[in-house]
Formats: sequence, C-alpha cells, structure tokens
Amino acid sequence: MDFKHALRQGCFCLDLKGGTKQEIIEEMVDLLVAGGKIAAEHRAPVLKAILDREKKMSTGVQHGVAIPHGKSDVVDELVAAVAIKKEGLDFGSLDGEPSRIFVMTISSVLRTGPHLQFLAEISKLLNVPSVRARILAANTVDELLGVLTSDLLA
Repeated sequence: MDFKHALRQGCFCLDLKGGTKQEIIEEMVDLLVAGGKIAAEHRAPVLKAILDREKKMSTGVQHGVAIPHGKSDVVDELVAAVAIKKEGLDFGSLDGEPSRIFVMTISSVLRTGPHLQFLAEISKLLNVPSVRARILAANTVDELLGVLTSDLLA
C-alpha cells in the first residue's frame, strides 16, 4: 500500500463542527460518504465498525491526535479522512489532552496488511511535533495535504 496515495485520495476537513466523540466520528464518516469513498447505503455499517472499535479502546492517542479506525466488508480498499478541530475535543486520549488532529481510516476485513501499515505510518508521522504544528497551521486542504505527504519519515 502506498501511504501517500491513500492520503492523496482521502477526504479532508479543516474545521470539524462536532462537540462530542460520536459527533466527530459521524462527521468524518459523512465526509467519506460525501467524497464518494463510501457509498451512502454503507454509511451505517461503516459507522458501526468505527464505533465498535472505539468501544474496545479509545483511539485518542496522545499529543492531540486521534485515529478512529475500523474494518468493514463494505469497502474493498483502505479509505482515509483527515480533519482538524483546532479548539480540541476530549476523545479519551491516553495522555488526557484534547484531540485536535483526527485521522480516520476504514479498510476491508479481508486485508489486514494495508490497515496495519497505514496506522503505523500515520502514527509515526504524527509523533513529530513540527508536523503536528504545521498540520494545525494549515489554512487550505492543499497545505494540509502537502504537510502529510512531504514529511513522511523514511
């Protein structure tokens, strides 16, 4: 799986509106539907997959990052969305800090490799303080995408 390709083909939002974890997840799933990455009739099973994963353990990690994700049989390949909520939101993060950068991914239940690779790569990228700062400073989707795809760590 080409990590840069998955991000370039993703959906983006620079100003999430949701005020709860559930609302943020729904807004991001709706972003994937609006972007044609998930069929409208598959919204419910995708949302359920992500919420079920979230019930097992919060996907709020640390440093203001949350990576809600799930697997579903309604997608053939990994799809991704990246969104920002500059004021942050309690997402149950490991460090107790509000999450401001959200990366959602849904992948096929039939293919484990791309899912794990994407999660590893995005986690490594978002672990860099300067990358997080530049993501939060992005004023356009092109700027955001530029940060995500040009700063990939080797």
